[in-house]
Parts: sequence; structure tokens; C-alpha cells
Amino acid sequence: MAQSPSNRSVPLSLDAALLGSRVLVVDDEPDNVVLFEHMLATVGLTEVYGLQDAPRTMEVIRERSIDLVLLDLSMPGMDGYEVLDMVRSAQDPEDFLPVLVLTADPTSSARDAALHAGANDFLTRPVDMAEALLRIQNLLRIRRLHVVTAARNQELQAELSARAAAAKRRSKARRVRRALIDTILADNRLRMVFQPIMTVDEGTIVGVEALARIAHDPRRPPDVWFDEAEDVGLGLELELAAVRGALQELEHMGEGFMSINVSPRVARTTAFASVLREVDGNRIVVELTEHTRVHDESILQIELDDIRSLGVRLAVDDAGAGYAGLQRILGLSPDIVKLDIALIRGIDTDPARRALATAFVAFTDEIGAVLIAEGIETDAELETLRSLGVPWAQGYRLGRPGPLPHLRG
Repeated sequence: MAQSPSNRSVPLSLDAALLGSRVLVVDDEPDNVVLFEHMLATVGLTEVYGLQDAPRTMEVIRERSIDLVLLDLSMPGMDGYEVLDMVRSAQDPEDFLPVLVLTADPTSSARDAALHAGANDFLTRPVDMAEALLRIQNLLRIRRLHVVTAARNQELQAELSARAAAAKRRSKARRVRRALIDTILADNRLRMVFQPIMTVDEGTIVGVEALARIAHDPRRPPDVWFDEAEDVGLGLELELAAVRGALQELEHMGEGFMSINVSPRVARTTAFASVLREVDGNRIVVELTEHTRVHDESILQIELDDIRSLGVRLAVDDAGAGYAGLQRILGLSPDIVKLDIALIRGIDTDPARRALATAFVAFTDEIGAVLIAEGIETDAELETLRSLGVPWAQGYRLGRPGPLPHLRG
């Protein structure tokens, strides 16, 4: 039997986000459907669908993407309890579809039975319009929150899946990169070449710098290979392999020193110190590279006392390249300072570069260090350095890197 809602005034305004909600009224009385259509239209809900054929409830829910079901419990054929059981059995467990049941039975047992069967709220006929709209709004808000939360969870899950896939790809790529370094070490793909370091005045060789070359595809500069090794956890192994390869040649080079490049991290290790103890430390210069950043040069200086006690001299490069280079010099008290190639390039035509180089000549004299100019490529650069009093130099103008025999030739 159709029943009209009470006429109590309804000062209710739905949230804007709820106005597009779709409501299904399952009731065997068409007049009741019309009444709810009018009631819901007063607050802006216009997508209201009526259904008298209760067994089709789940079908319509899916077809119309229903957000709320208003369900009459007392219907012939399939009653509201059976409809509730069908809906709750068929819906996605992750979904939240609110069902508000309607009945003329005002008893608490009727309410409890409906809630136990799966209803989310309960209204007694005749329906109070204000109460009905308030309960409908509350259920639609919960539905909206659930939809938004589920969508956000899906986004988060997709993001987590993407991150996991990316991490898996990175892990695989890292294994491939590590395998390359392992192959270089196992197959002895590392060879050493040597560049002469000469006196600027007389052009005599005072030492050499040992430089690594790696014969393996893909073809890359040595510093890229060393950075790669560090990144995959084999930096120490590759650096020590280069050091051993260089020191094997020490007995074949006659007089002079050999400068070897290592990162501060490797220079601190007992493994490196053990390698140096196998040779005459007085003929070794350790040049610190920039594979890893040094946070406190004064602490590093203390840690390097062990190898310096063997007679090993310490060199720092990039002098003149900025504040960081000067900070390293002041913190480490090196025996040798190497002028950065950027300062040498075009020094014969640039008064500012000449002035800075002159200052370094005086500075190294004051601290008892030797100054080496790197990257000499022209006669004009060499002559300028000679006039400024720079004692030692290296670069393509003086000798390209190669095997030790070319130095004697």
C-alpha cells in the first residue's frame, strides 16, 4: 500500500558531490516510487530508478551503477530479506553499496533483523521526509567516501606496483652492470698506461702518472667504469686492481716516482696500505680522485698517516678550480699540488690565469709542496709556465700516456 511521507519542512541541501548519485527504489507499489522520486528531487537527486520486479535488483544495480538502494521489506514473491541476501552475496566484497530498508513494522526486532540481514539503515512507514533525506544523505556521503578512498587506494597500489617494477628493473640492470665489472676483473681487461711528469726548465722526467685503460664493451672513459664499479659495490676491487697493475711496473721504470690515483675511500683501507707495503713507498705518490666526496679533510689527513709513514707522498688535483679545491689543499697538507687543466688552458693569453698560477707558485713554496701544471698542450703554454716559475708539468705537449718503454725512448 502506498504511503505518503510526512510534510515536515526539510531545510536540507545535499553536498554538490552527491548530486549525481543514482538511487534505486525497490518497491512493489509504483506510487511509493513516485513519492520518493519527488522527495529526492527536492534536494537535487534526479537519477532515481524504480523497480517492482525484485529479482532484477542486482541486474539493475550493475546496469545503472547504483549508489544507494531503498528497499521495501514487505513485497510479494521475493521479499526484502531475500533481496538483501542476493545483493550481499553477489556484490564485490571490496565495494560498499548502502541499502536503506523501509517497513511498516516499528519494532526493534524488525529493525535488528533487517540490519542483521545486511541493511545499513532503517526507516519506518509512514516515512518522515526530513529524517529520510538526512539518512539518505549520510549513506551517500559514506558511499562517496568509500568510492574516493577506493580510487585513491587503486592509485597508490598502481604507484607501488610501478615502483616495485622499476626497482626490479634497476636490480636486474645492476646485476648486469656488476657482471660487466666482474668480467673485467676476472679476465684482466684492465691495463695501465703512464704519462710522464717533467721539469719545466730542463724537460727531464721526474715521474709518471699511472692511468687505467679498460678494454671492454661498451667503450667508455675510465672514470665512467670506475664510477660504475663504485655504484655496483665493486669500486674497491677495481681500484685495487688498477693499483696492483701499476705497481707491477715500478721496478721497470728506473728512477723517478709513480703517481697512482685512488679515491679517498680506498686510500683509507688496510687493503690499500698492504699493497703499498710491498713496494718502496718513497717512490709512490698517491693522488686522491673525486669518486667519493670528502666531508672532513682533517680527519682524512689523520687516516692517511699510516701510508705516509711508509714514505708515500700525497697529491691533490683541481687546484684553482674553486673553493672546494682550496679546501682540500688546506685540509690535507699535500706534498704535491696539481693545477687544474682549466687554469692552464689559454694561460699564455689570459692575465688572470697567469696571476692565479703565480699565486700558487708562491703558495706551494710557502707550504713546502711541489706544483705540477696539468694539461699542457702548446709551446706557448709551456713557455708561460716556465716564466712563472712552475717547476713541473705534464700534458700531451710533453708526452702522451703509453707503456713504460716509450718513456725511456
